[in-house]
Parts: sequence; C-alpha cells; structure tokens
Amino acid sequence: MTQLILLHEDDNVLVVVAPVEAGDPLTVAGGTVPAREGITIGHKVARKALRPGDRVIKYGAPIGSMIAPAEAGEWVHLHNMRSDYIAAHQRAAPKEPE
Repeated sequence: MTQLILLHEDDNVLVVVAPVEAGDPLTVAGGTVPAREGITIGHKVARKALRPGDRVIKYGAPIGSMIAPAEAGEWVHLHNMRSDYIAAHQRAAPKEPE
C-alpha cells in the first residue's frame, strides 16, 4: 500500500495518502526509515533531513520554513515549521490606495 506521494520532483516533503502508524516503513530519499509516530492523511513528512531555516517545498513551491530539525521520514507540521502560506493570507480585504 502506498502511504506517501511526491507531488513535484523539487519537493523536499512527501504527502501522506494513507494513515501511517509508528514503525511503518517509509520510503524516502536515501532508502527506507521507520515512522517515528502515527501521521494522518494530508500531512507532510520530510523527504530528506531538514534543518532550521530550510525552506519547505511542496507543489514545487516554498510553503514555509523549518524552525526545528526533521530527519527523513519525520512529520513536518507546525511543531517544526513556520507556514508562510497561513501568514500571507488573511480574511480582511486589502485597503484601497489613497
């Protein structure tokens, strides 16, 4: 069963498409590693080791940056990354120029 997919060849994260349980073997760049924890569908895992300051690339575009390290196969989420997408999108309409 496929648990992870690569959306774009430039991505450094993989997307979970089937539930991951702790210990499941995950195929990432460089081989297979056991999942450290359960990860639900739609979340991201590191395709390779990521360090603080590294850009998180998904869909071939940057979506955030790492604030804590993540090893290959580790969950990449708001506990170890900062989302540029969320910060850049607000409900308020832009103000009209004066």
